[in-house]
Amino acid sequence: MVISVKSLIKAAKEKKIIIATAESCTGGLLAAKITSVSGASAVFDRGFITYSNQSKEEILKVNKKTLIKFGAVSTEVAKEMAINTLIQSNANLTLSITGVAGPGHSAGKIEGLVCFGWAGTNIKASSELIQFGQIGRYNVRRKSVSYGIEKLFTLVN
Repeated sequence: MVISVKSLIKAAKEKKIIIATAESCTGGLLAAKITSVSGASAVFDRGFITYSNQSKEEILKVNKKTLIKFGAVSTEVAKEMAINTLIQSNANLTLSITGVAGPGHSAGKIEGLVCFGWAGTNIKASSELIQFGQIGRYNVRRKSVSYGIEKLFTLVN
């Protein structure tokens, strides 16, 4: 399923959904993709780029114990990122992304491993892990953003 950002924005407007994002391995590409479309300001509140563990702790208030126990690339951290983005924004739907874009491994986790988290005022916070494969940094980031748009669209609807 390929969902356009215009479709996401239209659906979010209709449902009065305000979105915020928290990104690590994508470095703000999801927020940039959403805000590249006219009308995004009606549905997009803010995006956090928390690339380092320290920024995840300081900006998103991810628990240091969670980071130590599971690592930054984990469904547990992705879920905390999404929940805390909801708390620290004016959004009623959030999506987080943390993963290994590559090349190679990071902290024992393989290139292409990406965790997504989401939270909302009317949905239960959750997370999932996707393995995009060792397809290169550019492609892992691109696929993560596409998947993020699709996930947001599904959550809005």
